[in-house]
Amino acid sequence: MVSLQEITGQARRAAEILLDAANPRPGGICVVGCSTSEVAGQMIGSASNLEVAQAIWEGLSPAIREAGLFLAVQGCEHINRALCVPRPCAERYGLTEVTVVPWLRAGGAFATYAYGQTADPVMVEDLRAGAVMGLDIGGTLIGMHLRPVAVPVHTSLRQIGAAHLTMARVRPRYIGGPRAKYDPV
Repeated sequence: MVSLQEITGQARRAAEILLDAANPRPGGICVVGCSTSEVAGQMIGSASNLEVAQAIWEGLSPAIREAGLFLAVQGCEHINRALCVPRPCAERYGLTEVTVVPWLRAGGAFATYAYGQTADPVMVEDLRAGAVMGLDIGGTLIGMHLRPVAVPVHTSLRQIGAAHLTMARVRPRYIGGPRAKYDPV
């Protein structure tokens, strides 16, 4: 496994690349799903690791916060991929709160760590309306939380630790016909 410092650096770089590609407005939501097991080179869900979670948080969180975005951290399938968000995010977007607290065996290390680091955390079941970009670290399937149309962000940074990295931004749908004109997005 790469060092925790390298993981923090990779996470920070991924956030910077995605922020540059998405150019989001302040107040939007960045969805992050993360398998710390995959980052450590293990099978998803088999080796949850709070130290790896902390390293990734320390890389992602400052960049997302500096951009004025809310960070939404997706838990695993054992909590139906519920997301940890700060209460102001849930209130701003009218998100449906659910009753669950992530922990290592149901939610995963990253969601557990995020819950402990988020001021006034709440768990919500869905947030598509506000999600403007996302990072999927280790095949956690965040797509269900992104609004249409998700556009992949391709980069030379393809991994965080040993985990595959997939990033996406969203754009409004194109509507109209042959006479319609579109601003480049």
